[in-house]
Amino acid sequence: MKNLEVTLQNQKVILRPLQQSDEALLWPIAQEKELWVYGLKDLSIRENLHQYIQSAIADRSAGHCAVWTIIDAVSGKVAGCTRLAEISWKDERGQIGWTWIGKEFQGSGLNRAMKYEILKYGFETLGLNRIELKADERNVQSRKAISKLGATEEGTLRQHMKIADGFIRNTVFYSILKSEWPEIKLKLAADL
Repeated sequence: MKNLEVTLQNQKVILRPLQQSDEALLWPIAQEKELWVYGLKDLSIRENLHQYIQSAIADRSAGHCAVWTIIDAVSGKVAGCTRLAEISWKDERGQIGWTWIGKEFQGSGLNRAMKYEILKYGFETLGLNRIELKADERNVQSRKAISKLGATEEGTLRQHMKIADGFIRNTVFYSILKSEWPEIKLKLAADL
């Protein structure tokens, strides 16, 4: 099994492996209720955040994901959390997701810089062939951000997942393939 507890960084972002002690740092951001409108869980409930972190760390220990605390490299402030998860070593694929970034950092380029590092790590270090991303069909902001990365929209799974408020969402799937990464990498690197 490859090392999933690595720090990734560039001039805009530091992705530090999530630790249980990060709960206190993430708690103020989790209080931003608008982050959970499309969320599978409402992490503004302290117990939910605690379980979320424990589960993510357990998944990393089992070799199923890499999970990071997002830090804005310019200010040094904690900005949120993200993962490269559902890693299938046999199928050489994973999924970027479970990403939440505080309002202060949205639209700052932090998300793009972070996705660049995770894609580079997934394709170049872990040797994945396919990285998936998915979003609630109604989440226009996330869908635009995913498309701007250069990901290909593959389709929509109808009534796919129940979110925190009980709504059963349609989920739009996207992917980037290893063969597409060199061109996408050049575009993303130019943005950095």
